[in-house]
Amino acid sequence: MIHVAAETPHQAEIAALLRLSDAVAAVLYPGAFRRAIDPAALDRPDIALLVAREDGRAAGCCAVFDRGDGSAEIKRMIVAEAHRRKGVGEALLQGAEALACGRGISLLLLEVGTRNEAAYAMYLRAGFTPRGPFAPYGANPISRFLEKPLSSRSPLPAR
Repeated sequence: MIHVAAETPHQAEIAALLRLSDAVAAVLYPGAFRRAIDPAALDRPDIALLVAREDGRAAGCCAVFDRGDGSAEIKRMIVAEAHRRKGVGEALLQGAEALACGRGISLLLLEVGTRNEAAYAMYLRAGFTPRGPFAPYGANPISRFLEKPLSSRSPLPAR
C-alpha cells in the first residue's frame, strides 16, 4: 500500500531521492537548464514536501510550492526505480491535489522536460493540460508547462 504525507526534507531517504532527481536531470538535460537542489532549501513554510512510502520505505517525493497567488507549483517529482509503474507518481499527484485544496489553492502548475515522456503522459492522464510558461520560467526548447484547475472538493485519497 502507498501512503503519502508531508514530511521533513532532513532525512537520508529524502536526500537520496533528491540526488536521484538530480542524476536523472543530468542525463536528460544540459547543464544550463538544471540546478541541483539542497534538501534544506525545501524546509520553508511555503513548501510542502510530500513523500510516498510503500511498506515504510520512501518510494518517491515531490515538493508543492505555494506561490502566494492562489496557485501552487509541483516540483522535483521523482519515483525510485524499484517503485516505478506501481502508482507512486499518481499517489503523489493525488496527495498534492488534496494538500492544495486544503490550503485553498485553486490552480496547480508544473514544468516537465520534453524528454520525460513518461511523466508528461502521467500528468495528462491526471487531468493536467498544456499551457504557456509561467513565472519564473520563460519559453525554452526543453520545457513543457501544464496546469490543472482545482475544485473545492478534494480528490480521492492516495492509494
